[in-house]
Amino acid sequence: MSEVLANPLAARDHARRMAGTVVEAMPVLPPIADDLPEEASPADLLWEETIAAGGYATRRLARGARLRLIDVQGDACASLLLFNAEMPTERLNVADTVKIQWNAYIGAGKLLLSDMGRVLMSITEDSAGTHDTFCGASNAATNGAKYGDGSNSGPHPNGRDRLLLGAAKHGLTRRDVHPCVNLFKGTRIEADGTITPLVGPYEPGRSVILRAEMDVIAVIANCPHVLDPRADWTVTPLRATAWRGPVTPAHDAIRNATPEGLRAFENVDDYYRR
Repeated sequence: MSEVLANPLAARDHARRMAGTVVEAMPVLPPIADDLPEEASPADLLWEETIAAGGYATRRLARGARLRLIDVQGDACASLLLFNAEMPTERLNVADTVKIQWNAYIGAGKLLLSDMGRVLMSITEDSAGTHDTFCGASNAATNGAKYGDGSNSGPHPNGRDRLLLGAAKHGLTRRDVHPCVNLFKGTRIEADGTITPLVGPYEPGRSVILRAEMDVIAVIANCPHVLDPRADWTVTPLRATAWRGPVTPAHDAIRNATPEGLRAFENVDDYYRR
């Protein structure tokens, strides 16, 4: 290895020998998946990637695209940020997502709303049922206090800094890392206001499918939930698959489920009426 480091040509040859290497967590190029839903064609596949424990990923998805996240081993935590891809100053607003739907517990049929009253993504399927809109992502300070080191390049990376790395790929900065939702790790608010973490581990293979209602930038970090009570830094891989799909029709059940939700969809319609 010392020869490789000292000799650029040896380093080049070593790198080329790594071509074709397959590891557990990596993007698949071109994307291939053999377990797509019946309505999805392999030709429409946009993204196939397994996000490592402590890793992050990001993708721009067109309106109508579906994003499926799978908790492969039952202990993943998908901290999700969303931005309007055309105008990233519009982004996921967790407070409005909760307030406008009169419900802080998201799942199938719920919407992820922007700070401009539009639907960024909707949740079409959910076999997990444990998600969190209260706590946001871990950060360097919380991880440092709990695990001894919360730095981005250390052994216990934190969710906020991983989200920053993903956002930076789209020209965004730390100020753009807004409050996220956490998928697969949940919380319950008790009668006395106590937040009870619901972190599992759970059965492997739980999944969530989200539908892009606008052109969006999705940024995902896979780090332990900030309230995970376990002493050890613990998280497992997360799989992301995306494919093209039709724009939500006017008769869609999720679109028409509530007056508030319908208005948010109508705001999307108005945005694209140009």
